[in-house]
Amino acid sequence: MFDKLQFIKLSTRDLPLINEKIRFPQVRVINSEGEQLGVLVIKEAIQTAFQEGLDLVLVSNKSDPPVCRIVDYGKYKFEQEKKAREAKKKQHQITVKEVKMRYKIDEHDYNVRINQASKFLKSGDKVKATITFKGREIQYGDLALNLLQKMSQDLKELSDIQQAPSRDGRNMIMILSPKK
Repeated sequence: MFDKLQFIKLSTRDLPLINEKIRFPQVRVINSEGEQLGVLVIKEAIQTAFQEGLDLVLVSNKSDPPVCRIVDYGKYKFEQEKKAREAKKKQHQITVKEVKMRYKIDEHDYNVRINQASKFLKSGDKVKATITFKGREIQYGDLALNLLQKMSQDLKELSDIQQAPSRDGRNMIMILSPKK
């Protein structure tokens, strides 16, 4: 497990550089109102930030010269964390839901599985249709293939076939993804 020093190192690694930790000879400085002050020597930029009672924060080290902004570091860090939380909240995790059947399934049971799969697809999840074989049933792979093709036909207005029916050991699987 992590000890305290490793945890501190991991959490401070993704924070932006501030004040004396910035090691570039010259930086482009943007003040607290958003106006460019131009390219300054790093000591001048830090002094300007301290005169305003704020911090010099490295915004972009990829440009030439690197871009720094004069801001309140506490507020800046809070805003960055808030943006990250909002972005994470808006992400939708696509999960794979499984519908299991046997190749000699009854009509009513098949309709129940179709209804389950359509509910999963409407909620934006992928569906993995699995047909399991026991013992000598494995020789009836063509019947299972027909059943999966029938299922894809019944769900064609809700889904696209992401993975065609294929044999996986004692199972035959097919993956359906929701239509965009």
